[in-house]
Amino acid sequence: MKVLDLQCGGGHVFEGWFASEDDFQQQKQRGLVQCPLCADAHIEKRLSAPRLNLGAREPAAAAPSVALSSSAPSAAPRAPSAEGNSRPVADAGGMPPPALQAAWLALARKIVASTEDVGERFAQEARRMHHGEQPERPIRGQATPQETLELLEEGIAVLPLPLPAAAKETLQ
Repeated sequence: MKVLDLQCGGGHVFEGWFASEDDFQQQKQRGLVQCPLCADAHIEKRLSAPRLNLGAREPAAAAPSVALSSSAPSAAPRAPSAEGNSRPVADAGGMPPPALQAAWLALARKIVASTEDVGERFAQEARRMHHGEQPERPIRGQATPQETLELLEEGIAVLPLPLPAAAKETLQ
């Protein structure tokens, strides 16, 4: 099994597991390797350290967190964490850290799992629920910018939310 660090054209970093290098190349050529966040098929391998399984060892103690002083220059914007320390919002290239990407993908999957996809009927279904013609339920779908504006003007609360294709299916 070969574990590769991959990156899409949009800069999202993720991990892929393949039987071999040839398997990765074949899947990439067939367009089967896509970014789990944006579904971009322009995937490149990143440098990664090999994983060597040399036997079980005692887990090392976690390194203590270090808060940067406010006078230290930072390449990325920082946001306060629950502990009050600063943590990066994005890396120097403007991309969110992998933990944030994973959290976004998990949230997107939860939204997909708890809503009904009504597709291009979204505006009509939202109106029918708003006017009491059918019971309210959580829905998602597609609407044009014009339809979205009309729904908002009618007082129907909608939220444009681009969901990555990977949120709509299970990863294998």
